[in-house]
Amino acid sequence: MGPGDVLVEGGRISAIGKNLKLPLKTDVIDAAGAALLSGLNDHHIHLASLAASQDSLFCGPPGISNEIELTTALQRLARSRPEGAWLRGIGFHDSVAGDIDRSWLDARIPHYPVRIQHRGGRLWVFNTRALERLHVTEDDPLERKRGKLTGRLYEGDVWLRKRMQDLEESGPPDLSKISLELASYGITGITDTTPSNNPDTLAWFAGAQQRGELLQEMLMMGNETLDGVVSDFPGIVVGHHKFHLLESDLPDMEKLVSAIRRSHAAGRNVAFHCVTRTELVFALATLQEAGCKAGDRIEHASVTPPEWLKRIRDMGLTVVTQPAFVYERGDQYLAEVEKDDQPWLYRLRAFLDAGIPLAGSSDAPFTQTNPWKSMQAAVDRRTLHGQGIGLQESLTVDQAIHLYTSPLSEPGVHRTKLVAGDRADLCLLTDSWDVVSRNLAQSEVAVTIRAGKIIWRK
Repeated sequence: MGPGDVLVEGGRISAIGKNLKLPLKTDVIDAAGAALLSGLNDHHIHLASLAASQDSLFCGPPGISNEIELTTALQRLARSRPEGAWLRGIGFHDSVAGDIDRSWLDARIPHYPVRIQHRGGRLWVFNTRALERLHVTEDDPLERKRGKLTGRLYEGDVWLRKRMQDLEESGPPDLSKISLELASYGITGITDTTPSNNPDTLAWFAGAQQRGELLQEMLMMGNETLDGVVSDFPGIVVGHHKFHLLESDLPDMEKLVSAIRRSHAAGRNVAFHCVTRTELVFALATLQEAGCKAGDRIEHASVTPPEWLKRIRDMGLTVVTQPAFVYERGDQYLAEVEKDDQPWLYRLRAFLDAGIPLAGSSDAPFTQTNPWKSMQAAVDRRTLHGQGIGLQESLTVDQAIHLYTSPLSEPGVHRTKLVAGDRADLCLLTDSWDVVSRNLAQSEVAVTIRAGKIIWRK
């Protein structure tokens, strides 16, 4: 629509037009010709991890690129913290300092408990002081070589979280700061895709909403314990059964098929984490055997060769991807990913051309949270150092915005304009559409409205 007025009443858009007659005592926001959009949705995020990361050192590119820089940053962090305080790092990549372990950390930070997470999210590395603080025993699931702890913990987030809480080393993070940051970008809804989410997590998120810490509407994925669970909390809906595939340790297909069928029978969708060609092939074969349910999803679809597009479409699957990875990690992809796979990295246009519903997300804390930068990455398809990756996959400005404006319940189902009767989830920018469309990454939000209430104002 062109210039005009939007009237919001009772949490919904009641009228759209020019020179609308306003009820008495109506609060008026003068947009001054700025662009007004639907509220944005981040369709794949890990909110608790993101909140915890706010107090963490980012240990990988582009900020930290070598062993000396990482050592310096860790030691600087230690000097800023009281004695005995935990030092937490995230985003580490092997290109910085190789395959670090307990000994590597001990040589640099011996007197503080340190834990560093690999950027893939599946590996934590601890120093000796941290292992002592965690009271690690022979029965705990940490890696050992020749009977000695290496300091590495694979796929152990649930264990680590419980151990730290049991020892009163940490508690649930406060969500208010990160939720407000998301609101400042125009985000009114999020899908939390953490595989370990369960009924306790649901209650915790609901409490955060009731306390005003969590400003966004939420679709919450999680594990099998949520099969058949219906949320009694306004603003949170129980979502998909999330399966986190790992190419080096794929699950038994028969058991996985049974788990999918149980979730489907409970009226619940499923979603598969797929970041390699093998993981995608395995997920599709498993879903083919189990049977698909409208709304089942592939998360990331990091490598999707052309021959798999028709199958994904015919199975009725939705793809939720992360355009920012091309910008943030693209230079490393070009150096490390097999040449045969590089043209099919984080595809965009091919999914749309094939008729596959496609939605965008951050995967934060594993990328930055700003959706406008992700949109621009979808348009540019350029790495941090300007190299092109799959330039044929670039989107138009409108297509890039549509990645983030589809409903939480129907990612990839795009609506082209605001309509009277819609829920009033709105994002008012500071500039006109002509200005915004020239560089999405520079967009700033003036007001964010969720269900008719302002949750952010510049």
